Amino acid sequence: MSSASVPVINATVLWAGFALSLVFGAIMQRTRFCTMGSVSDIVNMGSWMRMRMWVLAIATATIGFNLLAATGQIDSAQTIYTTSRVLWLSALVGGVLFGFGMVLASGCGSKTLVRIGEGNLKAVVVFVMIAIFAYITLRGITAEVRVRVFDKVAFNLSGPQDLPAIFAHATGLPLADLQLVLGLGVGLLLGIWALSAREFRTANNLLAGFGLGAVIVAVWFVSGKLGFLAEDPQTLQAAYIGTQNNKMESLSFVAPLAYTLFWFMMYSDASNVLTLGIVSVFGVIAGSAGMALITRQFRWEGFRGAEDTANHMVGGALMGIGGVTALGCTIGQGMSGVSTLSITSWIAFLSIVGGAVLGVKYQAWRVERTA
Repeated sequence: MSSASVPVINATVLWAGFALSLVFGAIMQRTRFCTMGSVSDIVNMGSWMRMRMWVLAIATATIGFNLLAATGQIDSAQTIYTTSRVLWLSALVGGVLFGFGMVLASGCGSKTLVRIGEGNLKAVVVFVMIAIFAYITLRGITAEVRVRVFDKVAFNLSGPQDLPAIFAHATGLPLADLQLVLGLGVGLLLGIWALSAREFRTANNLLAGFGLGAVIVAVWFVSGKLGFLAEDPQTLQAAYIGTQNNKMESLSFVAPLAYTLFWFMMYSDASNVLTLGIVSVFGVIAGSAGMALITRQFRWEGFRGAEDTANHMVGGALMGIGGVTALGCTIGQGMSGVSTLSITSWIAFLSIVGGAVLGVKYQAWRVERTA
C-alpha cells in the first residue's frame, strides 16, 4: 500500500469514529443512560432498571466483539485490555477511585460529555479536572506512583488474558471456536438476565442497551478492520491508523479527555494530530447537544455553592487518576474492555461499581451529618 493511502484511511477512521460517537452521545442523552445512576438507583431505591441497561449494552458488545474476532475481522490480541500482563491491583485501586469520583462529580466521563452538550457548566469544570489529572497520571507525578507501585503488582500469563485465549492455551481447542462459545455464552447469559424483567422491556431501555453496545462493536470494527494496515509504508510494520497507542480501540472517556485538552493547548504543533479518542469526545458532546436541542432539554446549569464545586472538582480529579490507573472508565473498561472478556477489565468494572457504592453511601452519610 502506498503512503498516499494512509491519510485516506486515517480520515475514514476519524470520520467514522466521530459519527459513531455522535450516535453514542445522542442515545445516552435520549435514554438518560447513566452508569453512576444505575448504581445509585440500586443502593437508594433497590431499582435495577438502569443497571439492566448497562448489562444489556455489555452483552451486546461482548457478542459483537467476539463474533468479529471469531470470523477474523479483528485480532482480539491487539488491544490494551488483552495483553498478557494482568494488572489486577491497578484495576482494583483505579476502579474504586474512579467509581467514588464519578459519584462526587454527578457522573462518569461519558456522562460528563453528555451533560456538557446539555448546557451544564459544572460538567465543563469536571471535564477539565478529569483531563488534567488523567494527563498527570499518564506522564506526570502520579504516573510515577502508578508505574512504580500499582503496575508492578501484577502477574503475567503465557498469552493474552481474554478468556477465549486462556482456554485455547489450556485445552488446545481452536481460538475462534472458543470466541464463539464463550462470547455468545457470556453475552447471552447477561442479555437474558437484563431482559428477564418485563418492566425493563421498553423502547427506551432497549435502545440504550442494544444501541450503545452496537456502537462499541462498530468502533471496534472501524479501528480494528478499516484502520488496520498489515504493513505501514513508513515503518514496514503492522499499524492501526488513527489510534493513540497503535492498538485497536473502542470508546473510552478518560485518557481521550486528556488528549483532547492537550490538542487544544498544542493546536499549532504539527505533531499534535487528531485521533479516534479525541474525535469521539467531540462526537459525544455534539450528539448530546443535538438531541438536547431537538427535545428542548438544553439549559444552562451552574454550581449551587462552594461544597458542590469542591465535590465536582475532587470527583473529576479522582476519575482522572483512577481511570488512567485502571486503564479505563465505565465505558472504556465497563463496556469496551469487558467485551473482550479480559480478566483485568472485569476486575476494573467490578471495582468501579464497588467504588460507586462507597460514594453513594458517603453522600448519604454527608446528608445525614449536615441535616
